Amino acid sequence: MPRAPKVIVIGAGLGGLAAATALRRRGAEVSIHEQAAAIGEVGAGIQITPNGVKALRGLGLEEDILRAGFRPQAIIGLDGITGREAFRTPLSDSTTMYGAPYLQAHRAELHAILLKGTAGAPLHLGARCTGIRTEGEQAVARFADGSEAEGDLVVGADGIHSVVRRTLFGDVPARYTGTMCWRGIVPFEVPDFDLVAPATSVWNGPHGHVVTYWIRGGRGVNIVAVHETAAWQDESWSARSTRDEMLAAYPGWHPRLLTLLGMAEEVFKWGLYDRDPQESWTKGRATLLGDAAHPMLPFLSQGAAMALEDGYVLGREVGEAGASGFPAALAAYERQRIPRTTRVLLRAREQGRKNHLVSPWARRWRDAVYFAKGLINPQKTGLGGDWLYEHDVAGSA
Repeated sequence: MPRAPKVIVIGAGLGGLAAATALRRRGAEVSIHEQAAAIGEVGAGIQITPNGVKALRGLGLEEDILRAGFRPQAIIGLDGITGREAFRTPLSDSTTMYGAPYLQAHRAELHAILLKGTAGAPLHLGARCTGIRTEGEQAVARFADGSEAEGDLVVGADGIHSVVRRTLFGDVPARYTGTMCWRGIVPFEVPDFDLVAPATSVWNGPHGHVVTYWIRGGRGVNIVAVHETAAWQDESWSARSTRDEMLAAYPGWHPRLLTLLGMAEEVFKWGLYDRDPQESWTKGRATLLGDAAHPMLPFLSQGAAMALEDGYVLGREVGEAGASGFPAALAAYERQRIPRTTRVLLRAREQGRKNHLVSPWARRWRDAVYFAKGLINPQKTGLGGDWLYEHDVAGSA
């Protein structure tokens, strides 16, 4: 029987915790190293599409997310100015269609569930990775306090500014995409479905779009307001903003949407970045996953799902191969994940272009195409995510 591999995971975000959970379920010895000094309630809402739920199923965490998640009835596309409905993709029967439900939750809820899955694995906080090296069959991560961790493999799950990525492939900055977004949550004691439909609503308009959906079991609405601007200067990923600043970006948009935006409590903003796909994520005894490997725009709601899928596949391949089978395991991981994440990344870019059309005639033609596709097959209109949601990473081995 092969020796259990020893794996060092850099980053305790969604992808890092998914990989750690998958590895531990396969018998690997895992340590997790996170630069933050504490694990707190970070982020806002998150959409967990059926393919992401199936990855959680493979991690043994499906029941936990089912209890926490809100189930939308549809994805609805709306004209941001007139409020006219352009498409409606039903989701109420998503379990039958795709093998798992479509869920919406707070990111902190999903993070807590994944953290539960890593129970027993050492979690080192305040551990800022400064570099890695591989020496034969050994991988070493070093940290700002001068300490080092040794193992068979280092997994870089340390986000878009990944130190592991920079060490492996050089310091190439991420690409600012010309868009930024505001995020905020509107609390509700009782859901108001007249103001906000029990759905993922995508309000498309010139130079931007706004996505709204329910979280916290119907006790809050998450807002993601995207706006094109060449003037982004703030390097923070969570700079504080205001309702007034957010509202100023959407003059003349539909009153119902503006009413909701005006109810947001804390509002944060950040620039949206991505990278061009690359042919490999691995060098020696180190590899990447999630945003460290393939940061993408959020316009297909796949960032979290892709990280969960990455983590599951990496854990399965490495765990099954054992400490002596890393080259084949990492090659299998890349073979399964790079083509899929590349397709998603490029499609997300294209979806952003469609969402932000300026010409009224171009918007009407786009919406007419959505409407016609919806008559033929509503699952293939709008975001056209059926090919994403059908995938079952836990059943594809």
